[in-house]
Amino acid sequence: MANQKLPKNAPAVQKFVEVKEIKEGVATMKDNSLKAICICSSINFELLSTNEQEAIIGRFQEFLNSLDFSIQIIIASRHFEVDAYLDQIRKLEKRQTNELLRVQTSEYINFVKNFVEFANIMNKSFYIVIPFKIIEAREESFVDKIKNIITAQKPKKETFELEKFNQYKSQLDQRVNLIIQGLQGLGVKAMPLNDEQLIQLFYEFYNVEK
Repeated sequence: MANQKLPKNAPAVQKFVEVKEIKEGVATMKDNSLKAICICSSINFELLSTNEQEAIIGRFQEFLNSLDFSIQIIIASRHFEVDAYLDQIRKLEKRQTNELLRVQTSEYINFVKNFVEFANIMNKSFYIVIPFKIIEAREESFVDKIKNIITAQKPKKETFELEKFNQYKSQLDQRVNLIIQGLQGLGVKAMPLNDEQLIQLFYEFYNVEK
């Protein structure tokens, strides 16, 4: 099948990517806002008793109400990949000298492969996006606010200097720590993603296989 050419007026993919830069575990967006992302563990809610479930829900509600900033919860579902695992088993099969064990290994490989395909097993990952906008760090006097309203001045374009980045990142880190501590009370472990993990995550989000 021949590759189809995009129309000449088709917008570049980069225009849809809101990330401008990733460094020090922080994604800087095109509007100069900052975002940190934590990957979270899960709990088997269905196996809990009714009282335990109600307690978890209550603590989660208290956790959300304690926040004075918004967060985004993302659940990413991907097909469970077993190819690398099966390749390792095939190597063991080839080195197996016992004929019975070699046959059993081959049957095990076929079982795992067919089971994963038939059951359509999905691997779920849980993320929390913690944002910080530059406007949240500004402190304008009452007079300045009145001036902006009267003159209808547009806010000056922010110059994202290293000093400002460190200042805003420090405040973002406080939010990240608050999220991690809050989730610990629910029995959920959270860990902020580093640069490499952030790049991989955004790559997967913008390159979804059909």
